[in-house]
Amino acid sequence: MLKDELSKQIIESLKSGNSVRVSTLRLLASALHNEEIAKQAQLSNDDEVVIIKRQLKQREEAVEAYEKAGRTESAEKERSEGEILKEFLPEQIGENELSDIVNKAIEESSAHSMSDFGKVMSAVMAKVKGQADGKLTSELVRAKLSGG
Repeated sequence: MLKDELSKQIIESLKSGNSVRVSTLRLLASALHNEEIAKQAQLSNDDEVVIIKRQLKQREEAVEAYEKAGRTESAEKERSEGEILKEFLPEQIGENELSDIVNKAIEESSAHSMSDFGKVMSAVMAKVKGQADGKLTSELVRAKLSGG
């Protein structure tokens, strides 16, 4: 279970004095705990991945905001926190493999135009289950449905 792994890594990071890692892991543990309380049930692996991705997206948005404001030090901190969070995500599917999955989903759903976008996206996302970036998947589906 992820919570046990987080606890172990927090202790290791405390011993090694890595304060950025400690705070990032604690924030993730807190987010998982809060979601568990809200659901009033144990989280599934899929739920945990969704929460980690949400945390990662927050870091990526913060990096952009800090860079626009010229605060490179804060942006770097957020970027390193994002790298720590990525360690807990399942291995991502490569672009070539994702392209094959998109092609197969288009074939299976008999999609021909952009009006079939939602149908294809839901089929692809069900197959990749958190192992592919939604933005990249969306771009691939759009390109293939619009004749690319």
